[in-house]
Amino acid sequence: MKKHLLFFAVFFITIGVLLMGCINKSNNSNNPNNSNNDIIFPGTPEIPMPFNDLTAAALTAHIKIGWNLGNTLDAVGDRRGFSWLGGGVYANTSVTQMETAWGNPVTSKATITALKDAGFNTIRIPVSWSKAVDSEYNIREDWMIRVIEIVNYAVENDMYVIINSHHDEEIFKFTNADAEKSLEAFGKIWDQIARAFRNYDEKLIFEALNEPRTKGATWEWTGGIIFEHINLNKHYQLFIDTVRASGGNNGKRILMVNTYAASAEQIAMNGLAIPVDTVPDKIVVSIHSYSPYDFALNTRSPINSWSMEDLSDTMPITSFIDRAYDTFISRGIPVILGEFGAMNKNNEEARAQWAEFYVKTAMGKGMPCIWWDNGAFTGNGELFGIINRRNNTFPYPMVISGLMQGVSGWADPSK
Repeated sequence: MKKHLLFFAVFFITIGVLLMGCINKSNNSNNPNNSNNDIIFPGTPEIPMPFNDLTAAALTAHIKIGWNLGNTLDAVGDRRGFSWLGGGVYANTSVTQMETAWGNPVTSKATITALKDAGFNTIRIPVSWSKAVDSEYNIREDWMIRVIEIVNYAVENDMYVIINSHHDEEIFKFTNADAEKSLEAFGKIWDQIARAFRNYDEKLIFEALNEPRTKGATWEWTGGIIFEHINLNKHYQLFIDTVRASGGNNGKRILMVNTYAASAEQIAMNGLAIPVDTVPDKIVVSIHSYSPYDFALNTRSPINSWSMEDLSDTMPITSFIDRAYDTFISRGIPVILGEFGAMNKNNEEARAQWAEFYVKTAMGKGMPCIWWDNGAFTGNGELFGIINRRNNTFPYPMVISGLMQGVSGWADPSK
């Protein structure tokens, strides 16, 4: 009799455990916050890769010169007649259509290899996520897989990689009225990104945003205002906490935060509060500067000459670099110039001289530079292309030479 009772007890306990497992599994599959927790996406490491546990300053020293895959995965809006729904979701749009929406070709490994061969050791991959999420902010699996594929092109070339959230102003907002909803979306999206890439090594860097700001505000490009600084800093704290809790190598990964609008203005630098982290010395600040503006970025300006002998040409560069050094690097917080460049105005020689001076000056203060390449070579817009991605050639060899001369004194710390 006792044997029968023991048998039935074990039987019912086993059934109970199995049922609870099914219930838990069902609950997890229906929870958008948990649905991707254990997914290993195709192409990603199944277990954490060996990780060189460097400080942010030490890793930054490994970055020689970088290049942006601009106007590609970050392309948003309706430039080719795609159906664009409110909130940033494409309807009936393929991954390829989203990648090529602004006229650049599908990204190839050959392009990334050509950049590595030319001397670039870092690639920044701007990504718009808002165009590939549903109403609950779940990222389309095919979009995540495509981002992974391009990251792997750089990984296979032994390059440093930065991925971010770019042109997602439709959902990430910093006014008091919008902050709560924005934080919800921001946390959900970064949780998915962090978990997808959690097993990569230290050469993969997460950058929280791009040029976070309120589009159209009078203060959009002048450094922002206090309440938006406060709300932006809340996003950065959530970013740090979310990544650190996502497993794999993310507990010690280097993370980047941007000043308001990635501005080099002092008010924007002062408004950035470095988040509290669970590990020390793992945060980098990102700033963008196209200086001098009339020479480098202003499409309406005829100025196409630049001279290192002219203080009015050099001071816009040296002054913001000095500000960034005093505000951050002198306090032990490294800085990366995540975007810079001078657009083509039929002035290759001047741009080459500018590039050498800019990069050499920044590197002299410990700030590696990442060229903004939007793939544009013709027309009357911002012509920042330096590699023709259709044939992987460099139409402006003097500019490439200038960039490399700017880092000619750089030595790989790992050698």
